[in-house]
Amino acid sequence: MVASSKMRRAQETALAGRPYAKLLVEFVTQTTKHAGDFTHPLSEIRPLKTHGVIVIGPDRGLCGALPANIVREALKFDPQNTVYIVVGKKPAQYLSRLGRKLVAEFATKDTPQFGDAKTVSRFAQRLFLNRELDRVDVVFTQFINTLVQRATTLPFLPIGTLEKLTLGERFSGSSETSQIPSANNSITTYEIAEYLFEPEAPQIFEALIPHYLDYLIFQIFLEAKASEHSARMVAMKNATDNANQLIQEMTLHYNKMRQASITKELLDITSAQMAMD
Repeated sequence: MVASSKMRRAQETALAGRPYAKLLVEFVTQTTKHAGDFTHPLSEIRPLKTHGVIVIGPDRGLCGALPANIVREALKFDPQNTVYIVVGKKPAQYLSRLGRKLVAEFATKDTPQFGDAKTVSRFAQRLFLNRELDRVDVVFTQFINTLVQRATTLPFLPIGTLEKLTLGERFSGSSETSQIPSANNSITTYEIAEYLFEPEAPQIFEALIPHYLDYLIFQIFLEAKASEHSARMVAMKNATDNANQLIQEMTLHYNKMRQASITKELLDITSAQMAMD
C-alpha cells in the first residue's frame, strides 16, 4: 500500500514534467538554428579518452530486477576508459563490487528536487569543461507504464552542434512546427520564422544551455523515480500474492496432517475398544 501511494505521486509528477521538457527541447533546438555562427564549450567534440557515465538508480532494494537492469546497461561501456557518476546506493554498491571506478556518488530522495538534479548536472558539466571527461552519457530507467520500465542510455555531453541538438529526442521530436496547448485544450500551431536576440545570442545561450541540461537531468530523475516506485509496487504485490498462496498451501498441508492425526487416534481408540471386548 505504501509503494502504491508513492507510485501514484511519482507517476503524476513524471508525466506532468514531460510537456515542459518537450517544449524546452523544441525551443532550444529551434532558436539555436537561428542564432548565427557561434560555438558553445559544451558542444565541443573531442577524441574519446575518458568516458563518463551518470547512473541513476534506487537507494533501496525490494524493487525486483530494476537495479540489476540498470547495472547491466551501465556495464556495456569499456571499463578501461569509463568512470561513473552514480546517483543511488544500489548501483553504487554493484559497480564498486565489480571493480568499476566511481568519481562521485549522490543520494536520492523519494521526491526529486531540481536542486539535486542541478548539482549532478553541473558536476558533469564541470568535469567536461575541465577536460577530465570527453563524453558523458546517462543510464536510467525510462518510465513506460506501471508494468514496463526500460533501462536506457541517453547521450548527455557533448550536446552536438547547436544547429542540431541531440539531447532530448526521447522527450520530443524535432520539427519546424511546434504545438502548444491553449487554455481550452485546443492546439495552437505556429511557424518559427526569425528570432531577434537581446542581448546577443552567445550571452543568452551561455545561461540557457546549462539550464536546458539541468532540467533534462531533472526530468530523468522524475522518470527514474516513477520507474522505481512502479517496480517496487509490482514486486511487493507479487510478494504478497506469493505469500498468500504459500499460506493457502501450508494451511491445506496442515489440515491434511491434522486430519490424518485425528484419524490415526480414532483408529487406535477403536482398536483398543475392540481388543477389550
